[in-house]
Amino acid sequence: MPNGSQQPGFASLVVAEGLIPDLPAFSKEAALMVLARRAADLVGQPVMQIHERLRTREALGATGFGGGAAIPHARLPGLKGCFAMVARLPQAIDWGAVDGDPVDVLVLLLSPEDSGADHLKALARISRTLRDPATLPALRAAADADAMRVAVGGDVAVTA
Repeated sequence: MPNGSQQPGFASLVVAEGLIPDLPAFSKEAALMVLARRAADLVGQPVMQIHERLRTREALGATGFGGGAAIPHARLPGLKGCFAMVARLPQAIDWGAVDGDPVDVLVLLLSPEDSGADHLKALARISRTLRDPATLPALRAAADADAMRVAVGGDVAVTA
């Protein structure tokens, strides 16, 4: 599982399988469920536990970041480190974002239940990267997962 190295961006938090150029969801609830299903396979946690934690966090206040992006996040028992996924939606949906704009880019962050400072540092890295004026356009223009990784501050993975 990735850890929170100090490289620019947050690509080090994202595993290759966590880059989703076309997340099949057309509502906030559907997006949270699909993200929970994908994350469950990657982190070995129950789908419904992840989904419920995400819904509980959204009930406290929408995680719509602004500019068409949202950062749904939750803390889970048993995780060994912070974990992120990046997904693009086929069409923007209402997320209750602070600026009122619909959302088409999602960054899911899951952290260990007892990771107070690490969770907050990961959220700060993600939000700082999304505030960079080049990041969201690059994510929206990315042709594939490799281009998405570059957009969030990573190098393209080279396969042998």
